[in-house]
Amino acid sequence: MSELRFSEEHQWVENDHGVVTIGISEFAQSELGDIVHVELPEEGTEVEAGEQIATVESVKTASDVFSPVSGTIVTVNNELADAPESINEDPESSAWFVKLEMSDPGELDSLMTLEEYMDFIGDDD
Repeated sequence: MSELRFSEEHQWVENDHGVVTIGISEFAQSELGDIVHVELPEEGTEVEAGEQIATVESVKTASDVFSPVSGTIVTVNNELADAPESINEDPESSAWFVKLEMSDPGELDSLMTLEEYMDFIGDDD
């Protein structure tokens, strides 16, 4: 598995030759609590970095999910609609939200490494 990169909005990105997989971090899902509903975008949607791509509803609150990079959504994980609780179980792997073909791979350079992200959220592990 390649290295995950993280945004300040608690999304993770995994790059596979210019197509990135995007999801929310373990920290984000733990802050949200039990997730009960997910709204996902349509395939083919073009997004800019920082633009909303999904909404996650938990028993505590609703939260927007933002794209850390710009590009076109090529695949949506529709399994999340039927099993949103899987985000609580495996947020940084199988419970990804979208796959996006990047329009500017250089945007990855502005994202944090795992170590930088752990410092950002105050995790001293």
